Amino acid sequence: MTSISAVLPAYNEEAVIANTAASLADALERLTDDYEVIVVNDGSQDRTQQQIDELHGARPRIRCVSHASNRGYGEALRTGLDAGTKELLFITDGDGQFDPAELERFLPPMAGADLVIGYRAPRRDPWIRNLYGFGWNHIVVRTLFGYTARDVDCAFKLIRREVWEHIKVHSGGATFSAELLIRARSCGYRVVELPVRHLPRSAGRATGGNPRVILRAFRDIIRLRLTLRPCPKRAGHEPRRAA
Repeated sequence: MTSISAVLPAYNEEAVIANTAASLADALERLTDDYEVIVVNDGSQDRTQQQIDELHGARPRIRCVSHASNRGYGEALRTGLDAGTKELLFITDGDGQFDPAELERFLPPMAGADLVIGYRAPRRDPWIRNLYGFGWNHIVVRTLFGYTARDVDCAFKLIRREVWEHIKVHSGGATFSAELLIRARSCGYRVVELPVRHLPRSAGRATGGNPRVILRAFRDIIRLRLTLRPCPKRAGHEPRRAA
């Protein structure tokens, strides 16, 4: 039977996080009896943690792991993925911009893949974020590393636990998703891409356009290009190769 750990990074998402976590748990209950929802409160200054702690009382499979201060998107994902205990690891965001019911479509392709990742079709963000995203994905990442994914930063990814345990992702910021996929492909893991519906943000504020976030992303991606080495193969393990 499939078991799934779902990870939701959240920073100041008190308006939507409880509903997002509950909706995700509802979707997982339709797919498996063995699941958990891990909300990583990345140093929020609002009631994000309290919202999840209250929800945990009624739904104990939903739990909160907190950072004392804001450490960045990648650090929040790393904390959640490390805390996951199940066979499959699912990443999405706490802002409610995805329909968790679409996870059902991602399970069948996992029979022949190591990662099944989404791409937003179409992306429902303000034009400036769409512009940043196009430049990052199609110019920066693709120029430095070749084709990595149609939408590297789409927060809808299903990953085998063994992949996360084998590769080492160092970025703690917005470069996390790109590094995860770059390293997975360099190790020969098979990646399947599927479209997912993207919803407009209903509350809260995105932080991806923050100049500090952008500068950190460029620093991390250049460092990755300079330090990327051939993937170390784990003894006795042969990853599924892309066709």
